[in-house]
Amino acid sequence: LHTDLDPGSSKIKYILSGDGAGTIFVINDKTGDIHAMKRLDREEKAEYTLTAQAVDRDTNQPLEPPSEFIIKVQDINDNPPEFVDGPYHATVPEMSVVGTFVTKVTATDADDPVYGNSAKLVYSILEGQPYFSIEPHTAIIKTALPNMDREAKEEYFVVIQAKDMGGHMGGLSGTTTVTITLTDVNDNPPKFAQSLYHFSVMEDVALGEPIGRVKANDLDIGENAKSSYDIIEGDGMDIFEITTDAQTQDGIIRVRKPLDFETKKSYTLKVEAANIHIDPRFLSGGPFKDTATVKIVVEDADEPPVFSSPTYLLEVHENAALNSVLGQVTAHDPDVSSSPIRFSIDRHTDLERQFNINAEDGKITLATPLDRETSTWHNITIVATETRNHSQVSRVPVAIKVLDVNDNAPEFASEHEAFLCENGKPGQVIQIVSAVDKDDPKNGHYFLYSLLPEMVNNPNFTIKKNEDNTLSILAKHSGFSRQKQEVYLLPIVISDGGTPPMSSTGTLTIRVCGCSSDGTVQSCNVEAYVLPIGLSMGALIAILACIILLLVIVVLFVTLRRHKNEPLIIKDDEDVRENIIRYDDEGGGEEDTEAFDIATLQNPDGINGFLPRKDIKPDLQFMPRQGLAPVPNGVDVDEFINVRLHEADNDPTAPPYDSIQIYGYEGKGSAAGSLSSLESSTSDSDQNFDYLSEWGPRFKRLGELYSVGESDKET
Repeated sequence: LHTDLDPGSSKIKYILSGDGAGTIFVINDKTGDIHAMKRLDREEKAEYTLTAQAVDRDTNQPLEPPSEFIIKVQDINDNPPEFVDGPYHATVPEMSVVGTFVTKVTATDADDPVYGNSAKLVYSILEGQPYFSIEPHTAIIKTALPNMDREAKEEYFVVIQAKDMGGHMGGLSGTTTVTITLTDVNDNPPKFAQSLYHFSVMEDVALGEPIGRVKANDLDIGENAKSSYDIIEGDGMDIFEITTDAQTQDGIIRVRKPLDFETKKSYTLKVEAANIHIDPRFLSGGPFKDTATVKIVVEDADEPPVFSSPTYLLEVHENAALNSVLGQVTAHDPDVSSSPIRFSIDRHTDLERQFNINAEDGKITLATPLDRETSTWHNITIVATETRNHSQVSRVPVAIKVLDVNDNAPEFASEHEAFLCENGKPGQVIQIVSAVDKDDPKNGHYFLYSLLPEMVNNPNFTIKKNEDNTLSILAKHSGFSRQKQEVYLLPIVISDGGTPPMSSTGTLTIRVCGCSSDGTVQSCNVEAYVLPIGLSMGALIAILACIILLLVIVVLFVTLRRHKNEPLIIKDDEDVRENIIRYDDEGGGEEDTEAFDIATLQNPDGINGFLPRKDIKPDLQFMPRQGLAPVPNGVDVDEFINVRLHEADNDPTAPPYDSIQIYGYEGKGSAAGSLSSLESSTSDSDQNFDYLSEWGPRFKRLGELYSVGESDKET
């Protein structure tokens, strides 16, 4: 720095202030030269603003105004490129064409991108050729070789370099790695590990049971490796089926229908495996499927007997004779050895043992009589067992239908009782009856009705067959009377017209009743015409009411008479107004030890149980008293009762009997202790009964009585 005022003398002094003054930048105060005292880094601070001023060295007075100036740091190439996001991972489908985009990388340079070429980057591949390439300026990585196969090599390691100075000599560089993985596409068909498979299976294998597995390998992975299996040719396409195991991608061969060694001993199948997901781009490489041959050998097994039919239906008439043959079942051993068969009936299905079977030829016979009306169907199970191996057993259901025969006579559907009005008209329908038959003819029921031969010329009633197979009973005349005849019995013969015809006789009861003018039945009782002529129901009710009234009057009269004879003054013996009971007997006192055992009056704590009441029944027999003569009217009832009471009191054989009760202990915890005079050490004269008044009104009254007794004695 230099001022125009400087004449060349040493009186001028230069002063520097601002960013970095005195630390980074220092000025020579005599010459004005500015020096940088430290290494500068443009990437840290690109420019500094400083202020300079010239002052008098002696007075420090400014010689001119301060001047501001800027120092800019010029960039040099001192920072290499850096890949901030590295290392990189990328994927690309296998078999991709040349130039397929893989990924893009980015490097940064801290140098000034405006000044020079310090930040001008150029990209290149150091490792990874000739498989991949990179655009020098955009850093886009692409495939460089066609048809890269994942099955041959799946992963590639690529090294990318970024160099500044436009890639020229002397430029700085940085590197990063890119791991490129080839993703799978369906470019490989499934392939069976072997062209021929052999399996063997027992003929009694269960349906749906797997008998073998085949495997078509696919070099692809995931969804591209999934295959479906199918049987496309062979003589067992309807006997076997093949399914895919979702976990292992195996083809599982299963039995679809029963096998029979005696019928066919081997099968040949052609199995195909095909990819489920196919990429159309690779169809030109061939079909994505493969085939293999499967040979299955059926081995012989000891099989149970086989019936000639899965079910049997037999029909028999219900009147079939015992031991008659109803039908026959047949079975055979399908094995080559052909064991003899024995037949039997599962008795759990024939609990009543109505049928038998011949163990040798399977003929079913009748053991007990049948009744279609009881059971129309019988379902039994026949068991066939090999004689050489009893574990080989087969069962077959046999349904036996019992056919109907005409063995039941028709009868009335219900017990009918007809009512005939006394004022009925000739030809009036009295009752319509119907019949039932337990049999079941093919063409339905048709009943024939008739009267007994001796009742054909019945003067009172006649019958008429209706179209609905019912019968109407009609009156021949009018003027029926209950007094003349109350009930009529009409026997009717019912026939079914079957083969052989069956018939029965039912009796219809016809009761003559009194009816209103419109034909409504009012009374059919026999008592109705026994009453005197002209006595109506209202009159009967009035008579009964009078009788009841007379009975009430008699009862009231007797009751008033009894109350009148009772005495008005109550005797002293019958006065129960006081709670004092008088006893005329006394004990013998403490000196009387002969009348009882004093040990029983002691504390009963040691005695278990409760002493029951001991009733003593007298041994003597009381002679019955002579029958009393009838009491004439007017005798006092009170005197009669007293006589009866006296007789009862003097009868020792009449209960209640004399009894013994023991009162020897009042229980533990009693503040009063025992009330018994036994074992008392003091006399009555030594006791004070005033404390009894504290126990309540009853004990207070007892204390007063004892106190009065003591005072009387002293007096």
